[in-house]
Amino acid sequence: MFINSIDITQVAEIRLKSTVYFGCGAIHKINDIADQLVARNINNILVLTGRGAYKATGAWDVIVPALETRNIAYTLYDRVTPNPTTIQIDEAVALAPQAQAVLAIGGGSPIDAGKSAAVLLANPGKTAAELYEFKFTPAGAVPIIAVNLTHGTGTEADRFAVATILEKEYKPAIAYDCIYPTWSIDDPALMTGLSREQTRFVSIDAVNHCIEAATGKAASAFSVSLAREAIALVAQYLPIAEKNPADLEARYYLLYASMLAGVCFDNGLLHYTHALEHPLSGIKPELTHGLGLSILVPAVVKEIYAEKAVVLADILSSIVPGLAGIPEEAEYAAQKLEEWLAESGVPQKLSDEGFDESHLDKLVDLAFTTPSLGGLLSLAPTEATPEAVRRIYADSLSKLGK
Repeated sequence: MFINSIDITQVAEIRLKSTVYFGCGAIHKINDIADQLVARNINNILVLTGRGAYKATGAWDVIVPALETRNIAYTLYDRVTPNPTTIQIDEAVALAPQAQAVLAIGGGSPIDAGKSAAVLLANPGKTAAELYEFKFTPAGAVPIIAVNLTHGTGTEADRFAVATILEKEYKPAIAYDCIYPTWSIDDPALMTGLSREQTRFVSIDAVNHCIEAATGKAASAFSVSLAREAIALVAQYLPIAEKNPADLEARYYLLYASMLAGVCFDNGLLHYTHALEHPLSGIKPELTHGLGLSILVPAVVKEIYAEKAVVLADILSSIVPGLAGIPEEAEYAAQKLEEWLAESGVPQKLSDEGFDESHLDKLVDLAFTTPSLGGLLSLAPTEATPEAVRRIYADSLSKLGK
């Protein structure tokens, strides 16, 4: 395969809607990015990140000198949590209301929070809750720099962001062209410290992006092609990263798969799995996004297989070989996907995470009332009725077939 001939230490400049610096050592491209900030007369930025990974990965040791030697002032907000909240976004913006750009360091949560802060900085007087309840349409955003620390969300290359409105148990998504990062850094060497659990969850997030983007109403030959390649890379390299977290080649191709998956869903969009996961982590913010997706996706595949059998048999061939692409194998395909997830270290079902039948009514209601989720459900390949949504949740309570 071509992948064996790629020099993973060569930093490639991948031009999408965002410019992505990709490869081992890409973190040093922060110097080039800082030069471009200076050229734009940007000398005051807001940095959003989580509590420790930005330092533990070594990214901060490279970023600080790049900013300080160019007299770029920065304000640090390092309290972004998994499933970031609108409160956190407002707190960050309040620290540096005059910031001219945002630097987000982390996985999907800090980068999504950074995108949201960039909107608020360009739209003074607005709040994050107003943004996520669609009470205004952004008139642009300040430039965004994303330093990615996980290989799952693809948010460093797309126009999406997610945040939780705690008081309403809402977890909406936004999508605006103004929140494509201007520059992104994808450096696999920053990811060798990811735990095995994090490695599984973020990689499964990428697989979910592909399954949804290849099967929804907005799918295209492009999204199907990207999905096939990305899922195959995850199937090949996730076991290697599990055995040896420091394997840079494995991290490189899992990160590449994640970026492909991000572009895949930026074009093909999402539907059931993400729409139904958001209520789960809306109710239980401590639930990891990738775990929620992993729990739901077998039941989603079961629900949509008859409608998208040919596509699913194709893109899942590296995980479930031998599928014929016929509606009658829906249950088999879903169960084999469930088995692969368990073999990958994620056997959990909703009942393991504290959900039971008493939660179903609320979950279904949130799927249809949370802002933005109706748009995702409208893209599902089958009619997303309350009955269909309830069926997916119910099937996800325990192992399929039980």
